[in-house]
Amino acid sequence: MSALFPLFLKLEGRRVLLVGGGPVAEGKLGALLDAGARVTVVAPEVRPGILRPGVQVHGRAFEPQDLDGVWLVVAAATPAVNAEVARLARELRIFVNAVDDASAASTYTGGVLRRGGVTVAFSTDGEAPAVAGLLREGVDELLPRDLDRWIETAREARPSWKAAGVPLAERRPRLLAALNALYRLETTS
Repeated sequence: MSALFPLFLKLEGRRVLLVGGGPVAEGKLGALLDAGARVTVVAPEVRPGILRPGVQVHGRAFEPQDLDGVWLVVAAATPAVNAEVARLARELRIFVNAVDDASAASTYTGGVLRRGGVTVAFSTDGEAPAVAGLLREGVDELLPRDLDRWIETAREARPSWKAAGVPLAERRPRLLAALNALYRLETTS
């Protein structure tokens, strides 16, 4: 298998189909909603946690026309349903995250860490999702707790660097100096 291409998707306002109504589907739903996706859930039965404002729920089995107009599919049903959803999505050139079926999936969610405006994702190419989760937990312990200050410092400096024509190669050392200054100010206060 070729290496995966890491990518972050802008799903705000875009239709996403979530096939399945169990605990795995419920777990995926939160991240989709956080991304601003317009989520439709299709499953014969759904957990109460899936019945959220803004989520369209169809209490029935998956049908091929459910794929019409969607940008992404998350298949979190039985293996047979996931395989069928993935096959049909592939034919329509729609990316599909087939939960716990790396061979049917065209995208994987991996272990995701979000803090202070930073998102880090870990993937094992769908081979060992638990390892991705352990890596996420380990890196979470290593990242500074005030990462939001780093983002704010970079956000404030970037416009002036762009306006001054500072080359990209010079921006990272300047940012590092600005971040170091944050901590020097704290130790001298």
